Amino acid sequence: MQTRLSWGRYPRVPQTLHPVSWPGEVPEALSSRLEAGTLGFGCGRSYGDSCLADSGHVIAMRGLDRFVEVDWQHGVVRADAGITLGELIALALPRGWFVPVTPGTKFVSLGGAVANDVHGKNHHVMGTFGRHVRRLVLHRSDEGLIECSRGERPELFAATVGGLGLTGLIMEVELQLRPVNCGLISQRSIRFGNLEEFFALSRQYDHAHEYTVAWIDCLAKGADVGRGHYIVGDHTDGDDTRPAPPGRLSMPVDPPFSLVNSLSLRAFNTLYYHRQRAKEVSSISGYDPFFYPLDKILSWNRMYGRRGFQQYQCVVPSPVSQDAIRAMMTEISRSGMGSFLAVLKQCGDIASPGLMSFPMEGASLALDFPQREPSISRLFARLDAIVREAGGRLYPAKDAHMSAEHFRCAYPGWVQVEALRDPALLSRFWKRVAL
Repeated sequence: MQTRLSWGRYPRVPQTLHPVSWPGEVPEALSSRLEAGTLGFGCGRSYGDSCLADSGHVIAMRGLDRFVEVDWQHGVVRADAGITLGELIALALPRGWFVPVTPGTKFVSLGGAVANDVHGKNHHVMGTFGRHVRRLVLHRSDEGLIECSRGERPELFAATVGGLGLTGLIMEVELQLRPVNCGLISQRSIRFGNLEEFFALSRQYDHAHEYTVAWIDCLAKGADVGRGHYIVGDHTDGDDTRPAPPGRLSMPVDPPFSLVNSLSLRAFNTLYYHRQRAKEVSSISGYDPFFYPLDKILSWNRMYGRRGFQQYQCVVPSPVSQDAIRAMMTEISRSGMGSFLAVLKQCGDIASPGLMSFPMEGASLALDFPQREPSISRLFARLDAIVREAGGRLYPAKDAHMSAEHFRCAYPGWVQVEALRDPALLSRFWKRVAL
């Protein structure tokens, strides 16, 4: 049997894959693991333990990769949950359509996008992925095949969107796409010197552009804390509807130690910040480098070595976001830890249909940290205290350390999700924070 780890490779708990290729194989696969606490497993791009089954045995859903029904006139797609966003874009873009919301990788299954209610650079305009889902087909161990939507079994639909795959195996997703003229993005990059400048740029430009995000230097100190590049983008006109080619670079082996350390980080961040000599640069980008810069390097998670890494992603509400982000960046800079890709983004006020959706109106910060104890636990404890005091929350899809107390306070909808949880499904994350 093939085994897999989560994307962060921490905790290091291998999962035995039990693949299915046809919908008719799902009932037997689910019933065989009924008492064990299994889970559906898509592309394995969740960073922590939300994709790890309590039993260590998961039902691999990638084999369910067929389009069921497509209406190209209105941009409505009904497809198996194992299809990836990249596969969907390759089919939809030549016909003038694109996914309405995308995270930072196209190697995410439709089922995974729903289960984690993913968001992207356009959250302030389009909200989360779940807002564009019209209907879901689930297979539950206690009910069999069922459908749900905002109008049909709405309580189950709300618990499934962002429900971490616990309310039943997601079999099919009906999604409303968004029209585009081509696959090109008009991009503008503005270099800024500190956090105050970022928030000023965000207030000035966020409302005028669909996509906004910032890269920040996580090691900058003093008056330079939070310096970086603020990037805005919009779909543009043109006739280039070709799907992006697959990534060709790869990390072929596990290095014996993390290649991400204080020396490599400081050198990279300094060079990356100064790579743009002009204050402002405009360009035209393909959708792949704009949305998915890390997808060019397959298995890039191996650069952190066998110990793996944890991503820390939080969101803090608008009234206190600037002070909270500054306090967190100061702690991170002092620690000398962090990542090449540190992302700061303003989330909007568009509500999700899901009970446990992550974004709220405010600022979201995401960084990767090499798994190195005890320094990582000490840093996360300090960051958690800042987030809790600010009234913020952590992202379950990226988490491997959140306390039960913090989770239950930040996500009160967990009670309804637990009430609707399929009795055959249980993740290590859910056991840790909810049970």
